[in-house]
Amino acid sequence: MKKNHVNGVLKLSLMGVLVFANISWKNASTNGKNPTLTINGFTFEDMNRNGKLDKYEDYRLPISERIDDLISKMTDEEKASMLMGTGMPGFDGLTPVVGAIEGRVPGAAGGTYKIKRLGIPEIIVADGPAGLRIKPIRDNDKNTYYCTAFPVGTALASTWNPELIQSVGKAMGNEVKEYGVDVLLAPALNIHRNPLNGRNFEYYSEDPLIAGKIAAAMVNGIQSNGVGTSIKHFAANNQETNRLSINEHITERTMRELYLKGFEITVKESNPWTVMSSYNLINGTYTSARKDLLTDILRDEWGFKGIVMTDWFGGYAGFNALKAGTSNVVAQLEAGNDLLMPGLPAQKAAILENMKNGKLSKSVVDTNLKRILELVFKSPTIAKYKYSNKPNLKANAEVTRNAAAEGMILLKNNNNLLPYTAKAKAISAFGVTSYDFIAGGTGSGDVNEAYTVSLIEGLEKGGYQLDAELKTLYTPFVAKEKAAELESRKERGILALPQRLPELELNKELIAKKAETTELAIITIGRNSGEGGDRTVDNDFNLAADEVTLINNVSEAFHAKGKKVVVILNIGGVIETARWKDKVDAILLSWQPGQEGGNSVADILSGKVNPSGKLTMTFPIKYEDTPSAKNWLGTPIANPENVTYEEGIYVGYRYFNTFKVKPSFEFGYGLSYTNFEYTDLKLSSKTFNGKLNAFITVKNTGKVAGKEIVQLYLSAPHQNIDKPVEELKAFAKTRLLKPGQSETLPLTLSAKDLASFMESKSAWIAETGTYKVAIGSSSLNIKQTAEFSLPQELEVEKVHKAFALIAPISELKSK
Repeated sequence: MKKNHVNGVLKLSLMGVLVFANISWKNASTNGKNPTLTINGFTFEDMNRNGKLDKYEDYRLPISERIDDLISKMTDEEKASMLMGTGMPGFDGLTPVVGAIEGRVPGAAGGTYKIKRLGIPEIIVADGPAGLRIKPIRDNDKNTYYCTAFPVGTALASTWNPELIQSVGKAMGNEVKEYGVDVLLAPALNIHRNPLNGRNFEYYSEDPLIAGKIAAAMVNGIQSNGVGTSIKHFAANNQETNRLSINEHITERTMRELYLKGFEITVKESNPWTVMSSYNLINGTYTSARKDLLTDILRDEWGFKGIVMTDWFGGYAGFNALKAGTSNVVAQLEAGNDLLMPGLPAQKAAILENMKNGKLSKSVVDTNLKRILELVFKSPTIAKYKYSNKPNLKANAEVTRNAAAEGMILLKNNNNLLPYTAKAKAISAFGVTSYDFIAGGTGSGDVNEAYTVSLIEGLEKGGYQLDAELKTLYTPFVAKEKAAELESRKERGILALPQRLPELELNKELIAKKAETTELAIITIGRNSGEGGDRTVDNDFNLAADEVTLINNVSEAFHAKGKKVVVILNIGGVIETARWKDKVDAILLSWQPGQEGGNSVADILSGKVNPSGKLTMTFPIKYEDTPSAKNWLGTPIANPENVTYEEGIYVGYRYFNTFKVKPSFEFGYGLSYTNFEYTDLKLSSKTFNGKLNAFITVKNTGKVAGKEIVQLYLSAPHQNIDKPVEELKAFAKTRLLKPGQSETLPLTLSAKDLASFMESKSAWIAETGTYKVAIGSSSLNIKQTAEFSLPQELEVEKVHKAFALIAPISELKSK
């Protein structure tokens, strides 16, 4: 009785104080919500349930003040937990745990620590670049949680249309928010250093301007929903082989001009909530432990305000190292890598130990925590957003269908074979991929979509008649081979790479019969790749023997009857085309176009959509022409530890055009069903003074409506430093121009566009002299040129010194 009496007195006393101070306190309801405090008409959540208003609970105060108060209330244990993720949901390290609780959003990649005592919720992060990746079917739940599979990165970038990409991002972000996720681990914008990178399908280009502009548009679209992004992988994550331990030797100029430039554009133009550091080492130090990268450049030079998180297990030298100890948490946190993902017990123990012994200072810890908590405080979760689990998948499917079509590239179209409108005449569809169209790659870039429209489905829905016998032969064969491939992948583990399906062996008599009875042959060549491994030259970059045989036999039989052959490339990255492209009449590069892919191809083939995509990378005649082919993956070859970027800045068209190496299809190339004329190139000044505008008029001189991509290449004086013969500095896409219509496009050059990075001065320097502006429909098809001068050398930007070499590099030079 005495104990109850004391409790009653305490409660009455507290209520008396609250009433006297014009404060009312509502108890938490039975649904687990925190109680609320009302003060002078303002209602606040009592997050720590102590009956008073703490500074961090007072939304009237600046965020920084609230977070400082919150950090002051945290224990060292809570601080250490907050500096790392909560592990991979449903996994013990990398081992799946049967029956494990998978968290609020099953299938998500992880989250931040929940401080229950202080009422701070966890926020959820999930993959990935082609759409949200979560678990679509859940135990004891009749609902489904499918997401839209959007076109892969190479397809999106090939639109050269930031406005369109922003609309894709907006749709993607809608699904992120409505499924209860706070941060999407995307976009990915690493440079295509080499065509064999297994994740090039996720990335945008061999050129940093395209990569940066497309990524910025994607971030702006996603984050318009009030959810975050994580731009990745920062930086120079250009191979999957030994990706957790490879040491890349790269000069500072190459880093700044190629491998950082796209990230710089994205940070400055879209303010992503987070940046993900990469796995690799650069010049002997993990990127997640490089202060010059994560603080000096990212924050001090570029003004980034968000958090940096590691890639999953970043800082560990391979997955075998997970059991051996911990990453260098002190170096990572001091460098400016705020959040260690997905978070392992050994890392927490190391953080606590180093906080205790003073090796990890309070100021470093508090700075990291402040950034993480700023992220938490602007998340949908802390705002208690009531997500529906019902995004508008139907509307988003239309977005992906349109975006995929705009990213498709017409590589060849002899005698205007396409568009093909003879829908009443039968078509022979050859190739296993015609019947098993590839929506996207594997790994964290995969999406669990409800369906994928195959090429066959798309053509039939588009009104085309397909040969029934071929369909009857291919369908069971493809089903059997696909099932075997998926089973093989399952046996090989979590990051097993997809295998190419073998082609169905068709005898020449059958093919000859189809050449008699059908009017057109379509051959689809498919490629897939994914996280955790790189592609090979044989049977991947180069066509396999069964694919060569198929193209040869079909082309020979159909051409003998005066019939035509179209090849569709359902691929994520570059393949060899030079040896077979002359054997066929038309080539459509459809990329991996997302779940509506078959419909998008039908839209292009029928002429409903005029192709307007262009290459954002070079298709070489042979793999050996690639400048990084000589040192790809590094040494020793059997188990690479070090790789030297001897090609320096000469990646992609910068190499091919400077050294006059002929490609199969050049950077910026792409055909249309109409023709465009370029006229009236005008510069705003003949002398550069801070900024210069170029104006070009583009006219549709053909017979159908279409869009054209205009590219501005700049050739700069090179007395003081070696430079490529030309570099892309601006681009623009016309609106849909009807026949006879024109549009004048403005293209702007800034001082930094003129400059190259000079390591000796730690500065971006624009040399004095004459600059040439070349406007083209591709990097080799230049339509108009003009010149301007820079009277005096210009130091555009002085920067921190970074990326000190640990071994000399003999870089490729043009002279």
